Amino acid sequence: MPEFAPLKNDLILRAARGEKVERPPVWVMRQAGRYLPQYHVVKAKNDFFACCRNPELASAITIQPIDHYDGYLDAAIIFSDILVIPQAMGMKVDILDKIGPHFPDPLREPSELETKLNKEVDVLKELDWAFKSITETRLKLNGRVPLLGFCGGPWTLMVYMIEGGGTKLFRYAKTWLYAHPEASHELLSRITAVAVEFLVQQVVAGAQMLQVFESWAGELGPKEFKEFSLPYLRTISSGFRKRLLELGITEHIPLTIFAKGAWYALDWLADSGYDVVSLDWLFDPEEAVKIANGRVVLQGNLDPGTMYGSKEVISKKTEEMIRDFGGGKQGYIVNLGHGTQPFFDPENLGWFLKEVHRVGSAS
Repeated sequence: MPEFAPLKNDLILRAARGEKVERPPVWVMRQAGRYLPQYHVVKAKNDFFACCRNPELASAITIQPIDHYDGYLDAAIIFSDILVIPQAMGMKVDILDKIGPHFPDPLREPSELETKLNKEVDVLKELDWAFKSITETRLKLNGRVPLLGFCGGPWTLMVYMIEGGGTKLFRYAKTWLYAHPEASHELLSRITAVAVEFLVQQVVAGAQMLQVFESWAGELGPKEFKEFSLPYLRTISSGFRKRLLELGITEHIPLTIFAKGAWYALDWLADSGYDVVSLDWLFDPEEAVKIANGRVVLQGNLDPGTMYGSKEVISKKTEEMIRDFGGGKQGYIVNLGHGTQPFFDPENLGWFLKEVHRVGSAS
């Protein structure tokens, strides 16, 4: 491994460890993306996954928001996608323009677990390009901010693998849960094993903090979440720590869980081996602080739609959020409640970041 430059800004790592900080750190989910004009210049005629698999392009796109909002973002997150795990497991995935993810040949019957998925997954081989992108990006960042890696949560990936893309009804995935629970658990276990190794190897490649995106958590009721999501999220956190030690990595790498829509699950997630729990905008910050009770650092949770408001509205909502999370000097990382949207005005997002610095430094 190459020698990486010392960090000039470790604010988010200190905050994720629960330390007292001078102001709350801030980054934004999907901060490298279509809302920035320069993204389209770099992406040009390449399709989405071609950009992900090209370390030069992936690193350039990852660093774009760090340059654009110079000094106002406290982390970079690698430009990639949660669906690289299904790809590594043998499934074909396309990103269709204006449609989103598409699996031409999704899983529909339990018997297809043996015919459509690789029996053994060599994560280092299948996702070699992802690790090269992380290493190259970490080198190019030159210590400006930490680099975050990520993966999709098992239930979320299962949904895409079975539905074949985005869905409003979850017909096929729910059929598996209720008609084929044993096959569902087998698939979730296989995804989990790949996720653990993928996260660990991202650390080996240079990632300094990681997030698990259980984006479809809110489509499960509390009992179903406890059966089909929570055990696998806990296996990821424990397996990740164990595997790092096996590789001789003793540094504590902060791990974040984002279970979007699972408003009922914060208490469980706070006892699931994660350092940080990221919240969507459905949570009341003051109530979340009470439930977490210092067990984890909280992240979030401004409604992304706030970016369509005036600067005055953005300022007001940012002030309220930071205040309600306790001021931000300990136990808190600022973020949106979900990712950026293609229609964002980059200037409004920049105003939000500046206001976080202003309010967070004064509180």
